[in-house]
Amino acid sequence: MRASNCFLALAIVPVLSTGAQLPAVPPQRTTAFVNVTVVPMDGDRTIAGQTVVVRDGRIASIGPTSSTAVPGDALRIDGQGKFLMPGLAEMHGHVPAQAGPLANATMFLFVANGITTVRGMQGSPFHLTFRDQIARGEVLGPRFYAAGPQMATNIRTPAIGDSVARAQKSAGFDLLKIQEGMPRASYDAVVATARSVGIPFGGHVPDEVGLWHALEMKQGTIDHLDNFMEAITKDSTIAVIAAATKRAGVSVVPTMPLWEMLYIPPDSASVAGRAELRYMPKATVASWFRNIASGGRVQGDSARRAWRATRMGILTALHRAGVPILLGTDAPQVFSVPGFSIHREMAMMVEAGMTPFEVLQSGTRNVATHFGTSAETGTVEVGKRADLILLDASPLTSVANVQKRAGVMVNGRWLPESEIQRGLAALASQYAAQ
Repeated sequence: MRASNCFLALAIVPVLSTGAQLPAVPPQRTTAFVNVTVVPMDGDRTIAGQTVVVRDGRIASIGPTSSTAVPGDALRIDGQGKFLMPGLAEMHGHVPAQAGPLANATMFLFVANGITTVRGMQGSPFHLTFRDQIARGEVLGPRFYAAGPQMATNIRTPAIGDSVARAQKSAGFDLLKIQEGMPRASYDAVVATARSVGIPFGGHVPDEVGLWHALEMKQGTIDHLDNFMEAITKDSTIAVIAAATKRAGVSVVPTMPLWEMLYIPPDSASVAGRAELRYMPKATVASWFRNIASGGRVQGDSARRAWRATRMGILTALHRAGVPILLGTDAPQVFSVPGFSIHREMAMMVEAGMTPFEVLQSGTRNVATHFGTSAETGTVEVGKRADLILLDASPLTSVANVQKRAGVMVNGRWLPESEIQRGLAALASQYAAQ
């Protein structure tokens, strides 16, 4: 399912700038969430009446409020009636390719929505520096996994594929981004080199490669459900394909709302009122309206209903087969605003038959398993990194409650909702004046 204009937004956004005063990196200090309900994400459960103490970016202790000591120097956060869960991940995100206020604003938008991990999927050399600046606390942002520059039609031969894969590993990128247009022989060379030097690879499935070969090669992630629809035949049903994906150990990043926007977009009036558009540059939003003006790539009501039903059926079948689903949206993209897009994604995952716990798991525990960081992230446990969201309602009741934030903690740094809202207001004011 090729999306030739997949990076339209990125082509526009980096040339713009913002002078908005975004929140600085908060100080890392001892913090105690007192009398909070913990959503540990080790199962579909909550634990009420807990005090969670964070020190030096880690969860230092968890226990009943009646018997858990709060250090005298701790910032006390009243958790009465609130729910503490792990931060979420954006597993197909994009970040401007150059340093500047817009890159910082993009990361802030992720954090503002409780996203504390981002897997960048359109790399540039700047991202290596940016990743390290965030890790050192010089820039407010999620933990950042940086893919190298995309590998597509530029990988014309196996020799080029081998060379580029080695160069990206040597440069320090965290993964290889597979894009459309790569010849199969080049793809095979990239995969062989990736395994040899020890670097993950994932993204699109080039048409010449096809889904079955990507599964055979155990591509780390297949994003956008790319090439799944094309693989469906009389013999290769959705159920057969889902079972094969499970056997291959491949994870999927569905990006459901974005693909609907590209293929069967609604009319402009129905998206014009989206409040989150105020947090993007006007020129970018205008380009999004132009993008959907043609009515998308699938025309006719009957064809649109069939397209959507098939795609939703694929996600449902993959989930039922036990294929690891990873939360991601391809933001920023056509009406996919960083951070805010995750809420629309989660709602569609519920529509496909996933429970709220299973949806949240796709952005927490499943991500930790994928990265091999389960000892560090993915659940609320003593010793784990303090990437957390404090909510005013249980996310296990409804994924919509993830939008009811009281604040976000990134690597032990507390950002209350009041400060998040000030930063969002500053962005909106800046863009409104453009």
